[in-house]
Amino acid sequence: MLKLLRYLRPYAALVAANFLFVFFSAFAELYLPRLMADIVDYGIVNGDTAYILRTGGWMLLVALVGTAVAILGNYASARVSMGFGRDLRSAVFRKVQGFSLAEFDRIGTATLITRTTNDITQIQNVLVVALRMMLFAPMMMIGSVILALSTDVGLSVVVLVALPLLALTIGVVGTRAVPLFQAMQRKIDRLNRVVREGLTGVRVIRAFNRTEYETGRFVDANRDLTETAIRVNRLMAALMPTLSLLMNLTAIAVVWFGGIRIEAGHMEVGDLMAFVQYVMHIMFSLIMLSMMFIMLPRAAASATRINEVLDVSPAITDPPEPRSPRESLGQVEFRNVTFSYPGAERPALEGISFVARPGEVTAIIGGTGSGKTTLVNLIPRFYDVQEGAVLVDGVDVREWKQDELRARIGYVPQKAMLFSGTIADNIRFGRADATDDEIAHAAAVAQASDFIAEMKDGFNTEIAQGGTNVSGGQKQRLTIARALVRRPRIYIFDDNFSALDFKTDARLRAALKREVGRATVFIVAQRVSTVMDADRIIVLDAGRVAGMGTHRELMQSCAVYREIVASQLSEEELA
Repeated sequence: MLKLLRYLRPYAALVAANFLFVFFSAFAELYLPRLMADIVDYGIVNGDTAYILRTGGWMLLVALVGTAVAILGNYASARVSMGFGRDLRSAVFRKVQGFSLAEFDRIGTATLITRTTNDITQIQNVLVVALRMMLFAPMMMIGSVILALSTDVGLSVVVLVALPLLALTIGVVGTRAVPLFQAMQRKIDRLNRVVREGLTGVRVIRAFNRTEYETGRFVDANRDLTETAIRVNRLMAALMPTLSLLMNLTAIAVVWFGGIRIEAGHMEVGDLMAFVQYVMHIMFSLIMLSMMFIMLPRAAASATRINEVLDVSPAITDPPEPRSPRESLGQVEFRNVTFSYPGAERPALEGISFVARPGEVTAIIGGTGSGKTTLVNLIPRFYDVQEGAVLVDGVDVREWKQDELRARIGYVPQKAMLFSGTIADNIRFGRADATDDEIAHAAAVAQASDFIAEMKDGFNTEIAQGGTNVSGGQKQRLTIARALVRRPRIYIFDDNFSALDFKTDARLRAALKREVGRATVFIVAQRVSTVMDADRIIVLDAGRVAGMGTHRELMQSCAVYREIVASQLSEEELA
């Protein structure tokens, strides 16, 4: 947790001011009982009204100043903790944005969301309390002990008996509560994962009538978290009455033995009143510290989880001395590339070699799991190869700066992804400075103009989160328009024509052929009709190149390609 304190550096002045506010607030709290004792022991006993009014006025002033500095201290601690939480969330988000897909696969999206939200909130809440209580409570405790001893040493024995009992109670509860607090964070992760899967996969769940099963998963995760939370709250609920009982018993003992000492003439009534206040301050301070020590383990568990994210060294980083090509043409070359996913038994791609030149369309086809998407994901360096090299314009992608490399690529992922905002915003996501005319042109090439024109607000139509208010084919065409407006040197279309009818597919491919010009184009597809006109077709089978050439050449030389063509033609004839 101490590693995260570096994010407090911008707030050093506020932390110092908060310390001063807490100091003066504690001083006021400790000074008031002494003034009350003076009024009782001197003013009332001697009937000195002027002394009572004068000392009472001074008490009122001290109380007002104490209130003012307490408010300022609360404000300062709130500003520091909220700013700290904001900066830490930004740091985690920026770190996650730099992760490669391998880190996302390893850590998991659900836990990253929990760590960025719930875990940081836990630390933020502890910090706002720590800036007040962890400063205020020790000052109050030390000051109250000194003043209690100076008031009556003999009566302080009662406090020495009560403190071990309080410490023992707090220790027992804390020992049992800390593991439960740590377990709660893991169970929040699990609940978050189940909820996320249930919401994103709602269509599949309903289609297979698995609503009751998913509800059961949610109920199990929710019940597990609830039971743990109830156990923790039972412990905390038992702690407060127990501590209150010990405090009140201590106060009774102080009054009892204090009365005996007053009767014996060893103590004044005002001193007893002040001593009771000091004892209460000592007890409350100890309770506040105990609450902090119970909260800290949960925050420490959250801090550990956050540090796990911040300490990750991304597998894909910019080289110390990046290289840039002499010319930006868009030529892509695979040199004997072999790639394996972490923990996989066999390579996803093995021995892949080819060259894709500007002005050419390279199509990639093959069965499910043959490595088509994996291959194109190596071009923008979403993953790094284990053997061989992927070169763009003659430079290994590992020697490029990532932002410069990806600025030359228009990537349309296999799963169409839209963001909340307008249609224009989603297309402009490809290039922030794109004009309205460029957006309209990209939409026209992507065959999206017709359905956009039918919408009430046209390009200003709002897209729901995840694009749930448009069809699959419409999402695919909008993501294609987003890549087109970028006008890159390299286009990657990862199976983006599957949701389109044959007529729209043909019009889109014809428009793309005119639009992309001298760019290098990669098309991953399942349909033979989509790839037949490509300059080069790469047939993948179990991660290896089963054939490469034009449609006519592959029909003569590649058995795998002939099987794919035969299966699809027969299906089309049956339809």
